[in-house]
Amino acid sequence: MAMSTALWSFALVVGLLTLTPGLDTALILRTSALGRRRRAWGVVLGIQTGTLLWGAFTSLGVTALLTASHLAYTALRWIGAGYLIWMGARMLRDTFRGLPASDLDDSVLTADADSVSSGWRQGTLTNLLNPKMGAFYVAVLPQFIPPGVPHFTMGLLLTTVHILTGLLWSAVLIGFARVLHGWLRKPQARRLLDRITGTVIGVFGIRLALGN
Repeated sequence: MAMSTALWSFALVVGLLTLTPGLDTALILRTSALGRRRRAWGVVLGIQTGTLLWGAFTSLGVTALLTASHLAYTALRWIGAGYLIWMGARMLRDTFRGLPASDLDDSVLTADADSVSSGWRQGTLTNLLNPKMGAFYVAVLPQFIPPGVPHFTMGLLLTTVHILTGLLWSAVLIGFARVLHGWLRKPQARRLLDRITGTVIGVFGIRLALGN
């Protein structure tokens, strides 16, 4: 497989993966729709940081060890599931307690709730605690590395394609969320958004815990 063919083929695969609605989409849309534009871009950068690390670990063969170790994979799966379930449950609990959605955060409330750094921490943690990302890279990435090409260099190049695709799609999501911002000025609309997002996140956590 020629390098250019491998890059285009991998771009198609990760493009379809990126367009599939999931946890990342829910986090980005929710954060941006609430008017936290800086935090939303922080979440995006955090997700892509996690993607870069998964790609680098895979290229070095580290995630292959994680996949081979049932105990390590199970431990990471339960930690990730617990984090997602906690995040979703907290979001749902606070909306039913009547707290305004604009005051909700995924960690302790601070003055920098709309900062890039706070979003980056959330995005990175969410991505790295998802063992399915590691499993995906272990299963897919090596198939797109042509024989005779430096494994680590090509792996990072393919990962960069994934990151660029994610950044482009995230820009579209953030732009779309701005359209919703006017409607979300209503407290009822914000609570509805957080209930939907909290449910999505919680379901992902439960599915991860069940190994689905």
